[in-house]
Amino acid sequence: EVQLQASGGGLVQAGGSLRLSCATSGFSFDDAAIAWFRQVPGNEREGISCISKSGGVPWYEDSVKGRFTISSDDGKNTVYLQMDELKSEDTGVYYCAADLGRCSFLKSAYRAWGKGTLVTVSS
Repeated sequence: EVQLQASGGGLVQAGGSLRLSCATSGFSFDDAAIAWFRQVPGNEREGISCISKSGGVPWYEDSVKGRFTISSDDGKNTVYLQMDELKSEDTGVYYCAADLGRCSFLKSAYRAWGKGTLVTVSS
């Protein structure tokens, strides 16, 4: 059974940093794409970063390029999202998602989702 558990959210001041973790089980990183999505109340869940061993370089949504870094620890089956220079517009619930294949920012491309973790950036 594929399981994803996101953690690491919290309250941070603008300009600060947080590191989100997505602990996974039930599949191999070598075969999967793992993505982070963000959802703000009233808005669609949007893809912001993705990593895939078979898909080349990591993906980043334009608004987070240069500030967020996605990485994986194969030994721990965990994907991280290091978020630096946080802005108030980064506030939202962050979800990690996984499926076989290459990266995508389409929600429909992912069959496995973890519960979200809330990030609040105060200005």
